[in-house]
Amino acid sequence: MVCELAKEVLTIEADAIRRLIDVIDENFENAVNLMFQCSGRVIVTGMGKPGLIGRKIAATLASTGTPSLFLHPAEAIHGDLGMVTKDDVVLAISHSGETEEIVKLLNTIKKIGAKLISLTGNKKSTLAKNSNIVLHICIDKEACPLGLAPTASTTAQLAMGDALAVTLLDKRGFKAEDFAFYHPGGNLGRQLLTVADIMRKGDANPIVKEKVTVKEALLAITGARAGSCSVVNTKGVLTGIFTDGDLRRHFEKEDAQDLSREKISLVMTVNPRSIHQDKLAAEALNILKENKIDELPVVDDEDKPVGLLDVQDLLRAGFL
Repeated sequence: MVCELAKEVLTIEADAIRRLIDVIDENFENAVNLMFQCSGRVIVTGMGKPGLIGRKIAATLASTGTPSLFLHPAEAIHGDLGMVTKDDVVLAISHSGETEEIVKLLNTIKKIGAKLISLTGNKKSTLAKNSNIVLHICIDKEACPLGLAPTASTTAQLAMGDALAVTLLDKRGFKAEDFAFYHPGGNLGRQLLTVADIMRKGDANPIVKEKVTVKEALLAITGARAGSCSVVNTKGVLTGIFTDGDLRRHFEKEDAQDLSREKISLVMTVNPRSIHQDKLAAEALNILKENKIDELPVVDDEDKPVGLLDVQDLLRAGFL
């Protein structure tokens, strides 16, 4: 009996989502265009369970390139409507379309001049009649056996919110690196960090020319507090890297005093492993591991060094 009821709930909610496919029409397209062209923010509002759905929709919009926030309708009618401007689009969620707190907002929203999109199951409701665009969330019944608890209706509202967010994401040309920008923390942020996000640059990225001496190269490394320096030719193209490991290896077979006067081009590692600044930091980690090295020059499209990635940089970014 328990499993049968659970299956029935899932069937009802799945049917509610499938029914939405038939209502994706010009109203949906108009809603997407209105939100896309919005010069302010998309302000999502809803009371009770639809309000919880609204919070999730607002969060999804905000993290995928559409500035958005959630406005609690009960707080709104006690002053928080001051958050709404004429440049905003309000997305109001109410299955009945007659939710008291939502209805009380309508007149003021019109006076402010914000556009209103509604997600409602009643096209003849007060909310629908006062909306610029109505997205009809039609369901046969709630999954609750009593027909009381919002279940299928809130599932459908959530799915429609995702459809809006993903369509806007695509319309904006939102990319993985944009997603990473809005998710700097946690595993998602680490997965999408680029080399340019964490590399050492400027004074922390020592670069020397092939004609300098080992002593000069060491001074550059010390000044940058780095473990290596990139070596470039007269055109500024990367030709080598000089690390403390190179220094130790040459000390084993060369006189230290004579070595300091040698040109760096004679003791550097030629044609070193490098990585483009736009590559993912996770890819850089793989290169370091596979080649058992600690430093990696970062280059641009012309193979000129623009940064330096050290294993410690990846450690600080949480990759190790």
